[in-house]
Amino acid sequence: MVVRSSVRDRVLVIMAKAPRPGSVKTRLVPGLSPAAVTAFYGCLLHDTLALARSLGDVEVAIMCPDTDVNELTQLAGSEVVVVAQKGEGLAAGLTSVFAHFVEGHQRRVIAFNSDSPHLPRSVLEEAFETLIAHDVVVGPTHDGGYYLVGAKASHPTLFAGDGMGTSSALERLLSRVRTLELSVGFADAFYDIDVADDLTRLAEELRLAPARAPRTAAWLKEWGRLCGGGSPAR
Repeated sequence: MVVRSSVRDRVLVIMAKAPRPGSVKTRLVPGLSPAAVTAFYGCLLHDTLALARSLGDVEVAIMCPDTDVNELTQLAGSEVVVVAQKGEGLAAGLTSVFAHFVEGHQRRVIAFNSDSPHLPRSVLEEAFETLIAHDVVVGPTHDGGYYLVGAKASHPTLFAGDGMGTSSALERLLSRVRTLELSVGFADAFYDIDVADDLTRLAEELRLAPARAPRTAAWLKEWGRLCGGGSPAR
């Protein structure tokens, strides 16, 4: 674990895994080979880190499984805090984010997906602003989940129970927010990169604006060329 050298009042935490075959973006297989999926995820993570670093006066961190700390520390560089989550699974990871970064500090902490280089920077800035007036901020996805969640305090039961990664994930989260009597604000709805249709949509967006995620755009462009100019996922 990298020790924080300073305490900022805004922390942006990327929920990540080390890019290894069979452990990332598995729903894109068999449309893509495990090696191709791993390379693609590496591009997504690289560009998501660049997006996070582009925000001013924000501490950038990664929360990941314990087995991935060393690899992600090398990948992310010395300016990014890499922390091993306590427990297994996404719910444990999100609980660890707020327990680690909020406890004992007056801070606004946002956790978001590692496959999110297509997010406009303004979405992240506005999410931090939303936390000034609300206890929790959530960024919904179109499939019933969420790509972003932020808070100013640690709420150990906020991510309790099952349902992570399902079409009811957002509904379950909001139910627990209501149970805890927390106020909630929302970021704009976006999409995850989970299945072939998502990959196709991202390729089309980045073809028009490759500077938003240059490494991902270059990978998708090369894949499309190898597929004869067709959709990279079909």
